[in-house]
Amino acid sequence: MNRKMKNLILLVLFGIGFLSSCGKNSETDQVHDDHGDGHSEEHEEASSTTFTLEQIRSVGIELGSIERKQLTSSLKANGFLKVPNQSRANATSMMGGIVTSINIQPGSNVRRGQVLANITNTSFVSMQEEFLSASSKLELAELELSRLKELLEGNATATKNLQQAEAEIRTLLARRSGLQKQLDMIGIDTDELDPENIRSSVSVRSPISGTVAKVDVNIGSFVEPGSLLAEIVDNSRLHLDLFVYEKDLGKLQVGQTIHFTLTNNPGREYDAKIFSISNTFEQNTKAVAVHAAVEGNKEGLIDGMNITAIVSLDNNVLDAVPTEAIVNYQGIDYIFMESKGSEVSDSVKGNDSSRHENISGKEDHADEHDHEHDHGHGNEEELTGNDKTHVAGETITFVKIPVKKGTTDVGYTEIALLEEIPADAKIAVKGAFFILAKMTNRGEGHSH
Repeated sequence: MNRKMKNLILLVLFGIGFLSSCGKNSETDQVHDDHGDGHSEEHEEASSTTFTLEQIRSVGIELGSIERKQLTSSLKANGFLKVPNQSRANATSMMGGIVTSINIQPGSNVRRGQVLANITNTSFVSMQEEFLSASSKLELAELELSRLKELLEGNATATKNLQQAEAEIRTLLARRSGLQKQLDMIGIDTDELDPENIRSSVSVRSPISGTVAKVDVNIGSFVEPGSLLAEIVDNSRLHLDLFVYEKDLGKLQVGQTIHFTLTNNPGREYDAKIFSISNTFEQNTKAVAVHAAVEGNKEGLIDGMNITAIVSLDNNVLDAVPTEAIVNYQGIDYIFMESKGSEVSDSVKGNDSSRHENISGKEDHADEHDHEHDHGHGNEEELTGNDKTHVAGETITFVKIPVKKGTTDVGYTEIALLEEIPADAKIAVKGAFFILAKMTNRGEGHSH
């Protein structure tokens, strides 16, 4: 049963109890009217309301007190998921050419060095031819240099010829080395290159392991050197950027744990740990970026997703009440305090160790007091105003007290009182919703 349905059922029970109490008090109402009081007994101000024991039992109102609770305070912040630049890569072609095949699609998982696409160009063939030619010429030049050295030893040639041969070898070495580097960059292994296996196409490989974010080419399209073919993202180093305002910056430090959910899908919670806090403000705001590494399972997390985070702060001992003891009315939060005029309070207070005990077992006392109403109206005439609602054993009055909410944890919420109340004051820790319902009903619907 959801909370809304439960509240509806309790409200119906409350109405039945209320009507029953009205019937029992009809004779008392007549006595007050005969005295010319000028007001109905049920007239109350909107800041307070009165319940009989039967009504209290019907809706399950319980009394307790403001407690000192150890609550974990927290800071709420918004941000987004981000993959660092060193975990993001573009797959590009070093040389221009026509795309002949594509082996991936967006969402594909790839490993570093895996072939993503193939490109063909006649210039690839020319480069391999030049490399093989330079290699052959170099071998011949080295043989010529060896022959000239032998001739020079026998004074059969000039030193100039030897020097020219050495210069030719250096030129050929430079040419072959340059071609070798170019071929290596486009993925052609020169160690295995020979005239029989010259290739007309080259492969574009993934620079990192990760997931393909997008593919920007089609089969048959011509790509320029350096053109983007695909984007690869590695989510293993995913982190989140939070934006925290200046007033809260001192509450954060490296190593703190963050719990966060996706703004558009809050059903699952993830963890992260702060590893860096920026020392500059974001442009056009007074917010500072806080960076936290996502820990554990990152399934379902994508770069750019908006998140809502809770930063756990220190444990503090605070004034707190059960969260359900607080109600909101017209934008203001309230708790309900037992009026000191309610002599029946001892029957619903319990004690500090069992302050949530349900109301029960007071019917004999109520019946005895009903008998007093039948035979002792003289004493009642001495009561005036709202005091008439505080007849011992019959009713208890609640007064609403405005509060400011703070940290919420383990079912309790920190409160700051906006009005002073007695240190030993008792408050409604359960059933506050029904007290508010009766108070607003009576306060708005009654007229003199």
